[in-house]
Amino acid sequence: MMSGSPASSTSILVTAPWLRDNLGRVKVLDCSWHLPTANRSAKHEFARAHIPGARFFDIDTIKDLTRPDLPHMLPQPAFFASAMDKFGIDNHDHVVVYDSAGVGPACRVFWTFHAMGHDNVSVLDGGLPAWTAQGGETEAGPETAETSHTTHSYVAHPDQRIVCNYADVIGAIEELKASAGAHGRQIIDARPHARFTGAAPEFRPGLSSGHMPMALSVPSSEMTITTDASPAVLKRPADIRAAFEAAGVDLKRPIIASCGSGVTAAVLYFALLNAGVDRSALTLFDGSWTEYALNPHSEIIIDTPTKSNSN
Repeated sequence: MMSGSPASSTSILVTAPWLRDNLGRVKVLDCSWHLPTANRSAKHEFARAHIPGARFFDIDTIKDLTRPDLPHMLPQPAFFASAMDKFGIDNHDHVVVYDSAGVGPACRVFWTFHAMGHDNVSVLDGGLPAWTAQGGETEAGPETAETSHTTHSYVAHPDQRIVCNYADVIGAIEELKASAGAHGRQIIDARPHARFTGAAPEFRPGLSSGHMPMALSVPSSEMTITTDASPAVLKRPADIRAAFEAAGVDLKRPIIASCGSGVTAAVLYFALLNAGVDRSALTLFDGSWTEYALNPHSEIIIDTPTKSNSN
């Protein structure tokens, strides 16, 4: 985790004190987002209070607008580049992303930057709550006017190696089944365990809960702890590794991260990177459970609770 001035090698996790010392040398994005059932507007909350100079990255609008059935698919490269131009972000800028949850939707934007070939990006540990708890000032007001570059234009360089699609997931499931889980890319699911088992419903009406065959449940909440400063700060690398290993994940094998719509899966992606897992071993299922469960050909596993015998 960064504790000094900007270095040649970007740390993916930075602290509030570090950001306060380097605020004029980085570009900051507020990536807050809430589930529709929360009845909260991240954009309105941004207007009430955000880190000075931050711009609002709306994951509900900076996405693939041609897929209304899938809520958070990666935007087309040209569309992403246009958004970066409006934010005044260059390819070489160090971008710091944060959210109001502590460590949450910002990880999705972190992964999006990686998928667009922009590696100089970090997540603020503890997000806006940690910033304010440690004395960071905030400013109010809606987003400032769009910035247009006169001499530079952002160019996205997509990295498809960290993105997988439905066909990739089906292939991984078939390989896992054929080897009884011993070979192939492991599938880890970041949704709450009750949705994974099928005991709790999905948020989207009509969408089945349950899980993919051979998938492993690793709720994203297992990656963070609550502190006095923030509802969620990232666990230590050793504790992150222990959480995955306890769920049966072999950290030496390739991994596909999934969740409901691709947001909390990115928390697992980020946590694994911060715990030292090589990026070449990690991919994220962009459409995640929503895409999988909507496909009528998908096999959905519902775990039946074990009944205890009583005498």
